[in-house]
Amino acid sequence: MRQRRLRCVVSFHTTAGAMAAERLCRKEGLEGKLISVPRSVTSDCGLAWSAPPELRESLEALLGSAGVETAGFHELLV
Repeated sequence: MRQRRLRCVVSFHTTAGAMAAERLCRKEGLEGKLISVPRSVTSDCGLAWSAPPELRESLEALLGSAGVETAGFHELLV
């Protein structure tokens, strides 16, 4: 069984927002990946960005400055 670990999970209102976040993070070299939204998170789209929790502030700043609308930032064991 896979070890669960604490992650910063960013949820989005739209799939386009999730895809834009992935592009931005890859371009900036920020670690993370798109995942299915965990059951404990309510989201309008089925995708979320999962990253190490120490990147939360960087993600908030990057996505905010790029105008990518998020539904929320969550710290979860995934």
